Amino acid sequence: MRLEGRRKSTNIQDMRSRRTSSRTGFGRGQRRVRIPSSGRTIRSSSGGFSTIIIMIVLFFVLRSCGIDPLQILAGGTDGANPFDQMIPQSQPQTSQVPKSAPNDKQAEFTAIVLAETEDVWSGIFQSSGTQYSKPTLVLFSDAVRSACGSATSASGPFYCPADSKIYIDLSFYDQLARRFGASGDFAQAYVLAHEVGHHVQNIIGVLPKFNQMRRRMSAAEANAMSVRVELQADCFAGVWGYYTEQKGLLEEGDIEEALNAATQIGDDTIQKRTQGYIVPESFNHGTAEQRRNWFYRGFQSGKLDDCDTFSGDV
Repeated sequence: MRLEGRRKSTNIQDMRSRRTSSRTGFGRGQRRVRIPSSGRTIRSSSGGFSTIIIMIVLFFVLRSCGIDPLQILAGGTDGANPFDQMIPQSQPQTSQVPKSAPNDKQAEFTAIVLAETEDVWSGIFQSSGTQYSKPTLVLFSDAVRSACGSATSASGPFYCPADSKIYIDLSFYDQLARRFGASGDFAQAYVLAHEVGHHVQNIIGVLPKFNQMRRRMSAAEANAMSVRVELQADCFAGVWGYYTEQKGLLEEGDIEEALNAATQIGDDTIQKRTQGYIVPESFNHGTAEQRRNWFYRGFQSGKLDDCDTFSGDV
């Protein structure tokens, strides 16, 4: 991307110098797995037999849900959340942190890309007679506390609709290249543009409606609807890419970088990589083909009307 001399966004909170203990785990869709019990504490004179039984049961429960426990134990993030919007918790926790200017290359790049999304979406909203409310980008290291709860770096980038903030540990860019095989500056820009896409969904009412509906949905129904939400965010990222190209900011190979990133973070690609098989009913972001196609659809047309993932097949 040709970003030299471009404006940097000031809507950034740099929390990387702070350390936040994370007490609430964030996984895909914030799901937790609990083993039913009678309410009694199980004790063992050996101190470990009961724990072993519980771990064995948990292993098979996770496998049946399409989650690879071995990958989790290994500390890998291949099955983490690329990329997501988090559900607000009933008791929000917020951190008031003064804004500070980024002083490193990755943070500078991210600030410029965020500014480019601000300009594009402000123009799109203005053309329809409305005003674009800009999100805040929070840079963190290791762990962070948001209005949607606490998260660790392993959660990947996410958008919290409760505080209209995007959260990212910049080390994810390295993981994107190393673990997901998606390198390049426009692949990184696609990550941020996708999260901004969730912010747009929040403004136009897509996220509030989905998060309200999912309370009455089965797990399978929620996953299917989540796929449509995520694919629309991919399409919105493509719309941003369309206008970015119109400005002459894209270089040869940039679009291929984004399409490769969309391919590498498809649900089917990740499951094949982490566990060797796929569980379609557990998909909640979309397949590699779907994510690639919807990003490219938005990029080709630059029209929001072409990002209707809720009508017909996806």
